[in-house]
Amino acid sequence: MNQQSKITIKGLKFYYKEKEVIHGIDLEVTANEILACFGPANSGITTLLRTLNRLCDLIPGARPEGEILLDGKNIYHPDMSVAELRRKVGMVFDVPTPLPMSIFDNIALGPSMGGVKSKAVQSEKVEKALRMAALWDDVKDRLHTPAARLSGGQQQRLCIARVLALEPEVILLDRPCSALDPVSTAKIEDSLRELKDQFTIIIAPHTVQQAARIADKVAFILMGNLIEQGIAEEVFANPKEQRTSDYITGRFG
Repeated sequence: MNQQSKITIKGLKFYYKEKEVIHGIDLEVTANEILACFGPANSGITTLLRTLNRLCDLIPGARPEGEILLDGKNIYHPDMSVAELRRKVGMVFDVPTPLPMSIFDNIALGPSMGGVKSKAVQSEKVEKALRMAALWDDVKDRLHTPAARLSGGQQQRLCIARVLALEPEVILLDRPCSALDPVSTAKIEDSLRELKDQFTIIIAPHTVQQAARIADKVAFILMGNLIEQGIAEEVFANPKEQRTSDYITGRFG
């Protein structure tokens, strides 16, 4: 397995106006692994994910301090193209948001905006992305029907496929299964296990159990502080911090 660091977070603090919501986090994200950042609500995990592709730039009065390096390059450096960063680091949100167009067009839009005008090439990319998201067999005979007709679980896999069509290097997922049934959740988890061979994946799982099922490494974040990080099996079997133990055994949260 490639043990190269893909993302390095150094002393990250994050402020909404004067309020500090992330308190000096240091974290290494290894290439081609699944890192699960877990913790109770309002711990800053969504904010952390959004800093990694600069979605927080869109919030007035929000600002980071510290460094986030992608392949050794500071993503907040003035020379960094935010559009290029967001192509390399794609994000999937907790609520599926298919665009009001066909299944095919949902996936083809990104490559098309990136300059891919050939319908044949678009079709190849659409099929590849849908296969990687384990959705191809469900929709191959109805690609030109509205995406809104898909079930919730299918819509979420469509959103994953839409990110994959941009051929990113890192995929961020913010509680992608929180609104889904167990069968749909299992399909997405199976997809993520296969996708890590090609991508680096950072997920905010919707439960501790999901983190235990799919993560190679985990980071427990509580009220904006990184409490513990490490190999998932080791953290869940023998947490070093009492607060980690209390959370994963359900004593709080």
